[in-house]
Amino acid sequence: MTNRNYNIGIFDSGFGGLTIMKEILKGMPDYNYIYLGDNARAPYGNRSFTTVYEYTLQAVKKLFELDCYLVILACNTASAKALRTIQQKDLPVLFPNRRVLGIIRPSTEAVDSLSSTKHIGILGTNGTVKSDSYVIEVKKLFPHVHVVQEACPMWVPLVENNEYDAGGADYFIKKNIDSLLEKDPLIDTIILGCTHYPLLSSKIRSYTPASIKIVNQGEIVAQSLRNYMERHPEIEERCSKHRARTFFTTESPDLFNELGSKFLGEEISSSKIIL
Repeated sequence: MTNRNYNIGIFDSGFGGLTIMKEILKGMPDYNYIYLGDNARAPYGNRSFTTVYEYTLQAVKKLFELDCYLVILACNTASAKALRTIQQKDLPVLFPNRRVLGIIRPSTEAVDSLSSTKHIGILGTNGTVKSDSYVIEVKKLFPHVHVVQEACPMWVPLVENNEYDAGGADYFIKKNIDSLLEKDPLIDTIILGCTHYPLLSSKIRSYTPASIKIVNQGEIVAQSLRNYMERHPEIEERCSKHRARTFFTTESPDLFNELGSKFLGEEISSSKIIL
């Protein structure tokens, strides 16, 4: 392998990964980043494990072609349904020197220190909840922690239809939070297990008791990535630091720029890409 400089790739099925990127940029602004949103085939949540794996692998390969050395799957569904296979089956054969990381493991690593009651709740899409990825990862790390999940199928459409601040969102948010807390009244920590949900954070907070912590994945993933770079200087030193930001979408760039800017909190200029 040459010693040329590389980018950090961030992949999501659509817009949500931009909330992860937003937090990463706060703590690691100097690196070069390439964001890829597979908006043309989103959402991934209700697709099969095989389909999500195939789509995610295509995106990872494309980001490697674009000189990304490290790729973050900033998508709960891709992390749940594709990450392990890519890490164990594909990377050793196709890209032994490259790395792909997910966002579920960092989120679950934090729960034990965050929760006093050791009862946590997960709010996520149907796909993430059905995969049981959070439950499995928490039980591996902290068998004494009790995990309860709630699928929130209407939350992503509310965000992507620009209704996240509208009154109509309140009904669905209150309904799902009430349902989660009825399943386990001892919950003291809730993980927002979908990257769209930070845009709903003010409403989520308003319908959640003040004593319950609400965990934004982006903050945890950003800290985890900083720690990863410190532990792996051989990777860190290969990553360029020119503050370059490049955005690709498999759908309409105009649409991506408009809604994506709301997720990232700054203006975006993207280009269309074919996987």
